[in-house]
Amino acid sequence: MQQSYEKAGQVEGAGGGARVLVVDDDPTVAEVVSGYLDRAGYVVERAGDGPEALARADAHWPDLVVLDLMLPGMDGLEVCRRMRGRGPVPVIMLTARGDEDDRILGLEVGADDYVTKPFSPRELVLRVESVLRRSRSPVGSAVPLNAGGLALDPASRRASKDGAELALTHREFDLLSFFLRHPGRVYGREDLMREVWGWDFGDLSTVTVHVRRLRGKVEDDPGRPRYIQTVWGVGYRFDPQQGGEG
Repeated sequence: MQQSYEKAGQVEGAGGGARVLVVDDDPTVAEVVSGYLDRAGYVVERAGDGPEALARADAHWPDLVVLDLMLPGMDGLEVCRRMRGRGPVPVIMLTARGDEDDRILGLEVGADDYVTKPFSPRELVLRVESVLRRSRSPVGSAVPLNAGGLALDPASRRASKDGAELALTHREFDLLSFFLRHPGRVYGREDLMREVWGWDFGDLSTVTVHVRRLRGKVEDDPGRPRYIQTVWGVGYRFDPQQGGEG
């Protein structure tokens, strides 16, 4: 992790005792990341492989998981899939690979964010704080939202389409909430990164992947989206009237 593997020092943060599970088979990475998170006020547990991570999660369900993609035996993608099958939990994926396809795969299986090694532990702490803050707080107004057959309750973080509950990740929920609160307006990927993710920087493919995943859950035909429309060269527009027609 080049100079990022410095000795863990004091990091400003408000962990508030949230439980974070750090899963990495590299003891140096795990120790440094755990040290920074501990000093930021988080309760940290560590696991060196997938089975241990799942066992620890079952014993004490975490508030967030920092998960290495490259694990021995069961890789991070499979660990993420299995955790998602057991309950909702925010996941930040760590990857040493430079291939964009690997990062996108992490997002496709439900990771809320990813960080590519080498990385700064301080930046990772900020990402953890951001993901937890978004996952715990109602996005915008706490008033239930309804449009075009879609219903969303920010307080309980539950969403449905035509009465059937939608299985959304934290980010997908936040993205749908934002679209429902701003129908008819066009937003670029930079706008969505800032408004939904709360970041002024980041890989914009994160937005693209989450829009694609959300379409797969709310559209009758994701290949011909009616709710979440692409405005070529600009961004995306949510149209509840179009969605309600079909």
